[in-house]
Amino acid sequence: MSEFELDFQDTATAFADKSDAELREKYRLFKMLNSPLLNSIGTRAATFALALGLPVEGLVKNTIFEQFCGGETIEECEPTIARLANSGIGTILDYSVEGKSSEDDFERTRDEIIRTIRRAKDDPRIPFAVFKVSGVAPLGTLERMSAKKKLDAKSQAKCERIHTRVAEICEFAYSVRQPVFIDAEESWIQDAIDRLATEMMQRFNRQEPIIYNTLQMYRVDRLQYLLETRIRAGSEGYILGVKLVRGAYMEKERERALEIGYPSPIQREKAETDSDFDAAVDYCLGHLDRVSMVAGTHNENSCRHLASKMKERNITASHPRIFFSQLYGMSDNLSYVLAKNGYNVSKYVPYGPVADAIPYLIRRARENSSAAGNVSRELELIAKELKRRKLA
Repeated sequence: MSEFELDFQDTATAFADKSDAELREKYRLFKMLNSPLLNSIGTRAATFALALGLPVEGLVKNTIFEQFCGGETIEECEPTIARLANSGIGTILDYSVEGKSSEDDFERTRDEIIRTIRRAKDDPRIPFAVFKVSGVAPLGTLERMSAKKKLDAKSQAKCERIHTRVAEICEFAYSVRQPVFIDAEESWIQDAIDRLATEMMQRFNRQEPIIYNTLQMYRVDRLQYLLETRIRAGSEGYILGVKLVRGAYMEKERERALEIGYPSPIQREKAETDSDFDAAVDYCLGHLDRVSMVAGTHNENSCRHLASKMKERNITASHPRIFFSQLYGMSDNLSYVLAKNGYNVSKYVPYGPVADAIPYLIRRARENSSAAGNVSRELELIAKELKRRKLA
C-alpha cells in the first residue's frame, strides 16, 4: 500500500495496545461525549462540584482524565510514554494547568515547563516540549502588548517579566537541544506571542529548529503570515519552526468580533480553512531548507494530503523536518497507522493535578461535542474494533 493509500480504517492497528476492557471503557466515554445533553450535564456538574469543593476528583481521574491525560505528574506519565513509544509514537508532555494569574503561579509554571524540557532531553521518545505563553503571563498584559498600547510603568514591568520567563524557557531548550512548541492562542493576544516566538527563533534557530511557533489556519491572515515569516527567516539566517493547526477558539473568536464590532479573523467556511491548511503544508514542503514543520491535525484528508505530497516529492516518511501530531486519546487511527508506515508522529500528552486540568478537559469535551462528526467517527472506529474482536 502506498503512502497516499494509508488505511485509516485499520482499527486493529489503531487500537492494538488497548485491552478489551480499555476499549469498552473508551467506547462508553465517547458515547457520553457524543450526546450533547449528557456532555453538557457532565461538564457543568464537574465544574459545579469542584467549585463547591466536593470530592469528585477521583471520579474525574478514573474517567475523562484517564482518557485524555497522562497523569498528574511527569513521573505518572511514564507508562503512557512507554506505551506510545512501543508503537513508534512520540510523546509531547503538555503541562495543562490553566487560568492562573499571580506572578508566583507564573514562576511555578515556568519551572514546570523547564522540567518537561529537562525530562525530554536525550529521550527520543519525547521529541518535543510545549508551552502556552498565557501560562507564564497575565492575559491583560498580553492583550495590551498585542494592541501595541502604551504601557504604564506597572505594565511595562510585567511585560519585561513575561519576556524574561519566555526567554528562560527557550534558552534552556536551546542549551539542551530540545525542540519546543509555543502554542497559539486567541487572536487578541497572538500578536505579542508571535513577536516573542519570532525573537526566540532569531536567537536559537540558527543551526537547527529549536523553537516552533504555531499557526491557526482558520484565521484569514495566517497563510500570508507564513509566507512573510519564511522570507524573513531566509533573509535573517534562521530556520522557521512552524506547527500548523486549524484552530481551537472559533466560537469565542466570532462572538468577540460580533460583540466589539470588528471583522471576524476567522474564515467564513470550513472549506477555506482546509484549503489554507493544505496550502501551508505545500508551502512548507517546498522550503524544507529553511522550514521545519509539524502538521497538528485530526483531519484524515490533511494527513493523506501531506503523505501523498511527500511521496510526489520523493521525501522519505521519516524526514527529520516533517512531523504529524495529534492529541492523546483522540484519532488513534491516524497516529498509529501513520507511525506503522514510518512517519514521524507524536501525541500531545497533557498532565497536571486533576482539579487544575478540569478547564482543559471541559474544553476537550465541548470541542468534541461541537466538532462536526469527530466523536461520531471515534465511536464508529471503536465499535468496528469491538466487532472485529467479537466483543459486540
